[in-house]
Amino acid sequence: MADAKAKEVNKSAEIRKVATSMKAKGEKPRPVTIIATLKKQGVEVSSPQVSMVLKRMGFRPQRRRKGGKAKAAAPRATAAKKILRAKAPAKISVDDLLAAKKVAEKFGSADNAIKVLEALKRFEG
Repeated sequence: MADAKAKEVNKSAEIRKVATSMKAKGEKPRPVTIIATLKKQGVEVSSPQVSMVLKRMGFRPQRRRKGGKAKAAAPRATAAKKILRAKAPAKISVDDLLAAKKVAEKFGSADNAIKVLEALKRFEG
């Protein structure tokens, strides 16, 4: 029985060693390569086990993107910006802003006024 315990290996420690050495070489520690490396050493580990140890070490897997090339993240445009971009007058005067403020007050908020204007735009277009 003492002989069986002597042969036991701390698999998590072995995974950490291999991952650290891969990182030092500039390689990305991936479960498939770590499993293959440890198998050559006679240590069998599962993919979920390797993934969990890597996760605890701070190696988070990258999210996979659907489709071809990745798009740059564009900031979200508010509804007001979309409306202004669509057909913005050449210059917005103070009188225009005051009129817009009255419309917003009539509908309770600027967001509500924008929703009403978007609905109107759908009916016109």
